[in-house]
Formats: sequence, C-alpha cells, structure tokens
Amino acid sequence: MRAYAITDIGKKRTLNQDYAWMTMDRIGHLPNLFVVADGMGGHRGGDHASHMAVETILEEIEKSDLEDPSGILTGAIRRANDCIRREARQDEALAGMGTTVVAATFVNGVLQVANVGDSRLYVVSRTEIRQITEDHSLVQEMVRFGGISREQARNHPDRNIITRAVGVEDDLKVDCFRLPLETGDKVLLCSDGLTGMLEDEEIRRILKRDAALEELAHELIKAANDHGGRDNIAVIIMEPFSDEVSR
Repeated sequence: MRAYAITDIGKKRTLNQDYAWMTMDRIGHLPNLFVVADGMGGHRGGDHASHMAVETILEEIEKSDLEDPSGILTGAIRRANDCIRREARQDEALAGMGTTVVAATFVNGVLQVANVGDSRLYVVSRTEIRQITEDHSLVQEMVRFGGISREQARNHPDRNIITRAVGVEDDLKVDCFRLPLETGDKVLLCSDGLTGMLEDEEIRRILKRDAALEELAHELIKAANDHGGRDNIAVIIMEPFSDEVSR
C-alpha cells in the first residue's frame, strides 16, 4: 500500500478549515485509516470542528472493543458528533460549528467507508471513476428527485448547503459502504474544494497517470486552483495494492 495526503487553502479563503489525516499503521482494531474532514461555522468554528472530529475519531477507534470496521467507524464518528455539539453549547464563539467526515480503512482486500456530509470517496481505475459516497447536500437531493441535472448542480447557488454534518444534530446517521478493490485501483478521499472545481472526468484523467502519488495530489490541487480555487482543498490518494509508502 502507498498513500499521500495534502490540504491547500485555495485562492479565496483566509483560513484552511480542511483536515486530512492518514496512517498505514494499525490503530485499534483497524489495520490503517484515512480521514478527510471539511469544517464549517465561523472563523474559529470550522477549523476547530474538523480537527476535533478527527482527533475524537482516532481516540474512539483506539479504545473501541468492536471488531467490525463499519461499526468502529460509525461509533467513532457519532462520538465526535456528541463532543462537537457539547463544546459548541459551552462556547458561544463555536456555536453552529460542524464538519463533514469521510473515513476509510482497507481490510483484507475490501475497502470499508463511512461518511457524513459532502466530502467524497472515489475509486478510480484506468477506465472509469466511481463516486462511492453519496453527498448529503441540498443540490444532491434535487438531483435525486429529478429537479436538476448533475451539471446544473455543480454551479447551483445553493451547492454549498449540506443536509447532514457532524456536530449539527443529536441523532446522527452515518452512511457506510463496503466494496472489494482490484489491482490497479486508486482510492481518492477529498473535500468539495476539489470536486466543486473539477469534473469527475478531469479527476480521472489526472489519477490514471503512472506517477508518484505526491505528484498526482499536487496536480489535483493545482488544477482546482487553476479553475478558481474557491474553497479549501483536501486530498488523500491511496493505492491499496502497492508496496511503496509515501507520506
């Protein structure tokens, strides 16, 4: 396995509220872990929420007695939700803060994924790109019910409104996915600072290249910024069947 993680402030923001974290090493009962969080909520709130979510998730995974990866990830994200809500109630400056979370672990040839919000996970082969997660956003609801097309959703004025986030509601629902991977597949976790700037096919064209993951990640960041860089950008690229590790 090899992987690379990076965040970038983009061209329009003064604060980076995205957080990307990864480890190839065992953490609790998981053999590895990859997490992207995109915070929201005022000048302090978004940055604090994304970091707090990831730190809480790591703590919960390390002490979890569960064996099932989906159960471990779900429990950890829900615990992060509770912690963020409690702190937001205690500090008025943090009121309304929240964050997206997309997390993944690769176990015995199978990718286990959990997500809340509109940060995404893709699986990319040489011939196709598949979005595995489903956005919890207003425009995605409109697409789902036939109100607008995916192309219209990209530039819709309400594209940044998410319908589910960590820290926003007491009873948080976490979506989980489980899928086998094949040799040659790349896995991409990213915030909407990337997907809001680049079409899926543009992402695939970059990731299909035979290059170091660090180079590909920086190329994705540059492309997003060249297209406007309206938001912070977080990227984790993982090749599960490669023996090289890059960090």
